[in-house]
Amino acid sequence: MITFTPLSGAVGESQTCPLAYLLQLDDVRVLLDCGSPDWSPEECTFKPDNDPASSPWAAYCEALRQCSPTVDLVLLSHGDLAHSGLYAYAYARWGLKAPAYSTIPVQAMARIVTLEDVEGLRDEQDIDDSDQHHDEPSEHLNLAETQSALDKDKDPTSSSGKFVAAVQEVHEAYDSVNTLRYSQPTHLQGKCQGITIIPFAAGHSLGGTIWKIRSPSVGTIVYAVNMNHMKERHLDGTVLFRPSAGGIFEPLARPDLFITDADRANVTTPRRKDRDAALIDTISATLSSRSSLLLPCDAGPRLLELLVLLDQHWRYADFRYPICLLSRNGREMLTFVRSMMEWVGGTVSKEDVGVDSSGKTGAKRRRGEDDVEDEALGAFALRFRYLEFFLNPQSLMHTYSSKEPKIILAVPASLSHGPCRSLFADFAAVPDNVVLLTGRGEEGTLARLLFDRWNNSQRDTDKWDKGKIGSNVMMDGVLQLKMNSKVPLQGAELEAYLAKERAAKEKEAAHQAAIVRNQRVLEADEDESDEESDSDSEEEEVERALDDDDDEMDGSDHSVRPGRRRKHDKTEDNADWGGDMDDGLTKTLLSFDIYLKGNVSKSMSFFKSADGPTHRFRMFPYVEKKRRVDEYGETIDVGMWLRKGKVFEDDAETEEVKEAKRKQAEEEDKNAVREPPSKFVSSEIEIQLACRLLFVDMEGLSDGRAVKAIVPQVNPRKMVIVHAPTAAARTLIESCGQIRSMTRDIYAPSTRESIQIGQHTNTFSISISDELLSTLKMSRFEDNEVGYVTGRVTNHFSLNIPILEPAGSSVPSEAANARVIVPSDRIFGARVTQPLPRSTMIGELKLTALKARLASIGVPAELIGEGVLVCGAGARRDQTSNNIDETVAVRKTGRGKVELEGNVSDVYYIVRREIYGLHALIAA
Repeated sequence: MITFTPLSGAVGESQTCPLAYLLQLDDVRVLLDCGSPDWSPEECTFKPDNDPASSPWAAYCEALRQCSPTVDLVLLSHGDLAHSGLYAYAYARWGLKAPAYSTIPVQAMARIVTLEDVEGLRDEQDIDDSDQHHDEPSEHLNLAETQSALDKDKDPTSSSGKFVAAVQEVHEAYDSVNTLRYSQPTHLQGKCQGITIIPFAAGHSLGGTIWKIRSPSVGTIVYAVNMNHMKERHLDGTVLFRPSAGGIFEPLARPDLFITDADRANVTTPRRKDRDAALIDTISATLSSRSSLLLPCDAGPRLLELLVLLDQHWRYADFRYPICLLSRNGREMLTFVRSMMEWVGGTVSKEDVGVDSSGKTGAKRRRGEDDVEDEALGAFALRFRYLEFFLNPQSLMHTYSSKEPKIILAVPASLSHGPCRSLFADFAAVPDNVVLLTGRGEEGTLARLLFDRWNNSQRDTDKWDKGKIGSNVMMDGVLQLKMNSKVPLQGAELEAYLAKERAAKEKEAAHQAAIVRNQRVLEADEDESDEESDSDSEEEEVERALDDDDDEMDGSDHSVRPGRRRKHDKTEDNADWGGDMDDGLTKTLLSFDIYLKGNVSKSMSFFKSADGPTHRFRMFPYVEKKRRVDEYGETIDVGMWLRKGKVFEDDAETEEVKEAKRKQAEEEDKNAVREPPSKFVSSEIEIQLACRLLFVDMEGLSDGRAVKAIVPQVNPRKMVIVHAPTAAARTLIESCGQIRSMTRDIYAPSTRESIQIGQHTNTFSISISDELLSTLKMSRFEDNEVGYVTGRVTNHFSLNIPILEPAGSSVPSEAANARVIVPSDRIFGARVTQPLPRSTMIGELKLTALKARLASIGVPAELIGEGVLVCGAGARRDQTSNNIDETVAVRKTGRGKVELEGNVSDVYYIVRREIYGLHALIAA
């Protein structure tokens, strides 16, 4: 049984992003995508000073947090924030430790865009990390701190209401992702044993994936969201639909369940030629008028398409205007893409991208650090000679003044934070500047507000979803924005911070010293606790005897001598003189004073006599230590060996080496960029809008016409629609309802609404005996081999899995001698009635596949009418009365019913044989 629950991105939501769906296959729970929302919506849509639990993402994050520990498998389809942005946080703090799979580019792109997002947010806002390790409370917290930590752990949201991972957590999360290549089947193990996952190209983004999930109990499931069937400059279209290859890709056709989105079912996208022309014309006109353009963009998947388009036009028009990219990780993204050219498609190749105007690849050009690195990699493609990288707006303004014409690509595309929002505050007030939007942006963000303003200014026939390119509009009026920033501390605030930091360092040093001291005491106590009772009593007796001797020698003076240390006392250099260390360290850490009472030269008996007390001599103090052992032998104190190794390393180093290391550490500490003490501030600013605004759709998604054409050809048995407005989902359902062969089992669940598809099936594992396996006749169907088997299940005491054996082998020998009872109505001499063998054909005949198969063996075939294939000589245009007898018609009269009509001839038997070949024939 299949249970599907949208956690976010369902039908009818006001915010269709992010995407996250929980798919349960019997007892296996699969998380499809794990996107993150925009954490900084505009105040007109969300008031952050209210309870964080009322934020738009609170319900989604709470649902994801609750189900994360129970998830058995994670599949990521695209490397953007809408599909993968929250995976790092859920992995680090919510227990989402299930095996995760993605393609290689999706893993890298998701890492890059997540890092860009978390670094931008943490650079402007105070992100509370109090629940960073809520599952592992520190043992050094006092009672009040522990109770506070527990109270925060019960709170489903952090104090800021934003779930932003740390940089190290992002790296750890995506390092744990398993990477696959396209069409690479992966057979899962553990709880997911029996399930096979296969990624296929989806288009839209580099490494974008359509997931095919095959389960022995529920069948085949295809998860395909955000597809693009059109070929782009840097990507090929999805493999799901290839008109040149005959339509739907065969391995993805006719799934048991098809999960897809309908976000653009009501959208008609303009032709790519018109969109590119509008974009290039606007850029050329603006730069020629000595003005600048601002293009908000993301840091990963869709940025590459814009860079390729701009680079090609810059080389064609011989422009000298700078292309500025404001991104912390833009250079890293391009370096990765150059190393993964086998994933890049479209018109990009090593010959036509990054070529000089002379047409020679690898010609001498301006060399920078990135050029040297790229040549070391051997990559000459995607080398954008006009592209310059900047980490922040300050470095951009330091290089180019605001009056110089330039095109700026800044992250993020939502304009909610980061350098893009900071630039927009100054950029929008300059007349003739152009803000060029290439995406609609998420609901509630500044990008969506600007898009709505532009779309509302267009005529009804020029709206963005009508297939027309609108015109740019002049913005006017006042726009109020909230700006978050980090400013250095000054004056009294700086002095108070430094004083607090000094106190914290002193407290931390004292705390670390206490930890070291307690650790050594605990190690000594732990070793002594393993001694036997007789050793303990011996030690106490020796200690008592030593104390008696001291009393006799010192009389009433009970003070401790300077050379005498009691057990586990510490010296001024913090050396543990009573701990149990190894032999090498014992010589330097253990110290005992040896006293001899009386005249040692005097001859006397060592043993005590009955006549009276004799002089006693103190022996060397020695305590026998017992070795701790387990079933594998003596236990090893790893910490002791590490400390001993450090001592040996320090002793082996010469003074010159120690001095060189010390100087190197000082040099690194001096060159390290130290961020000054800062604080986070928020301010409200008013912007007098004077720039122009234009939207050109560059999202790279299939429009409504393509979706309505592709889905019926996939022809799933059941379908689930997600990530769509209500009107768009209704349009797709109505379009599918007009097709007779299309399924009527179409679901459109709302957020956190669970739908159950099919029935619960109990599956069992069984082993087939060698005797029975040798008699099986297997037929191949798609990727499987099927056959009919009859046997008897037996259990062996030495095996955990039952064995299926031939039915005749388990019949007792007495049964062979049993008396045969003859029916009274049977005629003497007549044969016993035997049941005829039955055959079952598995599969569905496709006339187009049969036509291609017949054409490969030289039999002409032609489709006429609806569901009729004429084969043989009658399919030719020049048919005569002599060859009409060798004509066969194949008709599909219903689901699972095929009629073969024609005269008995060679063509008849050939066509019948090919029909059998397209099915799996199972003889019972």
